[in-house]
Amino acid sequence: MTPAEIIDYTREWSGERFADGRPHVPNALIARVKNVTITEAWGILRGDGYHHQYEDGWFCTHPGQVLAGRALTAMYMPRRPQMRTIMEEKGAAQGCVGDQISWPIDMLAPGDVYVADVFGKIEQGPVIGDNLATSIYAKSGNGVVHDAAIRDLDGVQEIAGFTSFFRGVHPSYAAPTIMLVGVNCPVRIGKVTVMPGDIVLGRQDGIVFIPPHLVEKVVKTSELIQLRDRFGKQRLAEDVYTSGEIDRRWEDHIERDFSGWLEDHMDELPVPKEAIQELLKERTW
Repeated sequence: MTPAEIIDYTREWSGERFADGRPHVPNALIARVKNVTITEAWGILRGDGYHHQYEDGWFCTHPGQVLAGRALTAMYMPRRPQMRTIMEEKGAAQGCVGDQISWPIDMLAPGDVYVADVFGKIEQGPVIGDNLATSIYAKSGNGVVHDAAIRDLDGVQEIAGFTSFFRGVHPSYAAPTIMLVGVNCPVRIGKVTVMPGDIVLGRQDGIVFIPPHLVEKVVKTSELIQLRDRFGKQRLAEDVYTSGEIDRRWEDHIERDFSGWLEDHMDELPVPKEAIQELLKERTW
């Protein structure tokens, strides 16, 4: 897609953009995405009409770690010789270097997540091994979502911070059997249509792809849910309220208590102080 096309198809985003047209969700907001659970993100997106943003069935290179970043997408299809020859000619004319599988990697920026649609291919599906993983991490400081197998798993796992999701492992190599047909275009990852610039959230229970214009809402709603849950559990442990009072819509006196609790514990809560101050300004208790 051209930058103009990406801008058109992500028109709900009003913030900064990369030169390629992708929405540039701020780094500080992406850092807060890492604290959002898959269930929270999934539920918030469904509430806004996005019913197909979650995909499961992954292996993870670094179990227990979280992947978050901006999607740079790549679409692969089964190789058709004439098409691949022509695309290689066009790529060379545009200054692309090496095999097609290197072209998207050369476009990565810090914070990107390389999202590759290789149609779930296992045998002769690996586009990524430890060498390309090293290059990807050097450019993006992030991992990948690879809808296919990977190879050289031991070497990939040695790259600290390269938290990545993939469909399996196989010693074969995909390049002779596939061709790159698009970069920064819509791709299908399982049940999800992923757009360039979507925010990828990968955890041990799956991956959610968050449209850029909803990232702030997802983060703020998740943080409020987590803060209310923490407050509720503390007050239950202190025997201040009953479970019946906490497990229903809170009455005004509990809401006021919650606001005071936020002010008193602002420096020790797992949410940025500035975010809590903003939340308190929005409350009317």
